Amino acid sequence: MVPMASFVSHLECAACQRRYPAGQPHNLCECGSPLLVRYHLDRVAAAWSRGALADAPATMWRYAPLLPVADPAHIVTLGEGWTPLIHATRLAQRLGADNLWVKNEGPNPTGSFKARGLSCAVSMCVELGQKVLAIPSAGNAAGALAGYAAAAGLESRIFIPKDVPQANLVECQAFGAQVFLIDGLISDCARLVAERKNAEGWFDVSTLKEPYRLEGKKTMGFEIAEQFAWELPDAIFYPAGGGVGLIGMWKAFDELEQIGWIGPKRPKMIAVQAAGCAPVVRAFERGDTHCEFWPNAYTVAAGLRVPKPLGDFLMLEAIRASAGTAIAVTDTEMLDAGIELAQTEGIFPAPEGAACVAAAHRLLKDGFLKPEDRTVLFNTGTGYKYLEAWSTRFPRTTASEQDKLGGLVTPR
Repeated sequence: MVPMASFVSHLECAACQRRYPAGQPHNLCECGSPLLVRYHLDRVAAAWSRGALADAPATMWRYAPLLPVADPAHIVTLGEGWTPLIHATRLAQRLGADNLWVKNEGPNPTGSFKARGLSCAVSMCVELGQKVLAIPSAGNAAGALAGYAAAAGLESRIFIPKDVPQANLVECQAFGAQVFLIDGLISDCARLVAERKNAEGWFDVSTLKEPYRLEGKKTMGFEIAEQFAWELPDAIFYPAGGGVGLIGMWKAFDELEQIGWIGPKRPKMIAVQAAGCAPVVRAFERGDTHCEFWPNAYTVAAGLRVPKPLGDFLMLEAIRASAGTAIAVTDTEMLDAGIELAQTEGIFPAPEGAACVAAAHRLLKDGFLKPEDRTVLFNTGTGYKYLEAWSTRFPRTTASEQDKLGGLVTPR
């Protein structure tokens, strides 16, 4: 399927509803809140049908009429999206569930769901004439920007914590990005990008500080709907650092209903965080509409180490509107759960995805979810990018230790 002409109407502030024209570079609203892409959904409904997907590409660009790129020549794609939805029957038995699924984002280009958002954002940067792109990242978004910028022939400036997983650093360097290692957290990286971007002429593609990464992430919601034959599941577990995927899926479901492809049913949206960095969980439990900055954030799940997400109020709105919840798990719990997922289903998850397994175990045990609920756990990336974290569970043994365990074969 050749992508159809854009149906974008305008950009709209998520907080004050101020409108901005499409087709121009924008970051935040004047009030400091994120901008959302709005579409002429009546025109989409008239021009596009579910049947058209039969001939669509097996990537996220199968949903081009609800994506913001106007000229198909500007699309920068490496084959992202249309990832497996796996019926996790053996894990389900362990957790006491009857209908458990894993949406596995590990097969994406650059190894995580971040490929979706950066494919869309870089495509729009090409369309809008931006040449040098800057991003603060906890790891996977950095690699995705570096890769897609390389594919587009653009320059990228990457700001990442100095203790970022080694795979993320190496991939950024391999893609030719200029990398700045920062002694601090993603919030410190973001501050440096904000301080330098105007003087340096960079376009800021920080989480929710431009409108288009969200549009790529929302395609996870479109895929869930399509893969379940347009009947949404009962619950979705999502590891929420910046939470853009959760916010994006909630937006996707609304758009699908407005064009008549699904009904009003919504899944419980469950945000999963690390106990060492759980600002959304704390805000949800307190009944707050925004998060407070989480001090001394720490977790082996680099993508969950976000002390103050910009889209906190949008996450909390979606969680509450869906009768969902927010839950924190310890690093020990998530690593244990990740090993369980690997050994029962053959999926080697990122620690962030493993956190969803641990959270599901707890919410099934305490009755928040029923065993018969159709439940989707998001694994947002491949475990191969987190070998430092996983190796804490599987340290190398010496030859003598292997020999004692019967694991050493001596050549003749």
